[in-house]
Amino acid sequence: MQKFIDQVRTLQWDDHRYYHQSRINQTLHLISALSFLVAYGLLFVDPAAAGIVGWLFGMVTRQSGHIFFEPRGFDAINGVSDAHKEAIKVGYNMRRKAILISVWLALPLALYLSPSLFGLIEPARGAAGYWHDVGLAWLALGTGGICFRTIHLFLLRGPQCGLAWATKIVLDPVHNVAIYWRSPLALLHGERLDPIVSDRRH
Repeated sequence: MQKFIDQVRTLQWDDHRYYHQSRINQTLHLISALSFLVAYGLLFVDPAAAGIVGWLFGMVTRQSGHIFFEPRGFDAINGVSDAHKEAIKVGYNMRRKAILISVWLALPLALYLSPSLFGLIEPARGAAGYWHDVGLAWLALGTGGICFRTIHLFLLRGPQCGLAWATKIVLDPVHNVAIYWRSPLALLHGERLDPIVSDRRH
């Protein structure tokens, strides 16, 4: 069990030091994390709303931070190139994220063109029904994306790696709040990059 916990912590640390150096990105991840915590709560009362909150607020802020604000050149802190980081990324690197986001954007269009989703579901009625189905489709996409990559990691690196990554993803909102709650204050004080020390551990 300790080895599993250590692997989750290593994944969290690598994710932080490699992909969250920008204080703007960290601040957006804080907003994203709070959104996902709301979505977690909504899962028990309105799963469709959870899907909408998770994607429209949680994922949009999270991925905007990576795309627009995170440095993509040579990583002097860790002494590696961006290409190297993308190649060793355990979860969804930018190429995989692009595929996932493309499917996310395509689902509302698919439901608009075919309310029955090509005969897979009962057609929705009205705008409320449409957005309910979109929310459920986005929730299924998020859940499926985690399951797919977990099974993929099972085959590539073994069950423990897959389960550790899935656990890290589920815990990300709580972990992000814990380590990034100071980031907006640092940003207000003019600190654009986190002064990360490469051998530091959380």
